[in-house]
Amino acid sequence: MSDIETLLGRLADHDVAFIVVGGVAAILHGSARVTYDLDVVYARDPENLEALAAALADLNPYLRDAPPGLPFTLDAATLAHGLNFTLSTDRGPLDLLGEIVGGGTYEDLLPTSRRVDLGFGEFRVLELEKLIDVKRAAGRPKDLEAIAELETLADAD
Repeated sequence: MSDIETLLGRLADHDVAFIVVGGVAAILHGSARVTYDLDVVYARDPENLEALAAALADLNPYLRDAPPGLPFTLDAATLAHGLNFTLSTDRGPLDLLGEIVGGGTYEDLLPTSRRVDLGFGEFRVLELEKLIDVKRAAGRPKDLEAIAELETLADAD
């Protein structure tokens, strides 16, 4: 189980430039679905990579499903040399996405996101219409199942 509030707060406290996507974004738009991980698209400039690594440093980030003992350090250099990271942390699963299918990079998604403040931090979330688009583009069964609910929420706006 993920402590999503703590993860979001930590990223916001460290001024990480990121956009919430995936299940948590759907929940923030009113979805009743349950999610156990946090998916974020992050800016890849050097300053943001440093902030992101610092935000997670004491949460013991490790590659999810990697064999125990595999050498791994999440720092700015590791982030710069990779793109998408599925991590386990002391506060639960976190997917750091340099880009997403149907949406692109942080900079590409920025115009289709909005700022939210939930009291434990201020951050950006993907707008509902774009969230539907990226879920459709991903085409995974769980994403396709979520689209009907998200479209109902969009129609209610």
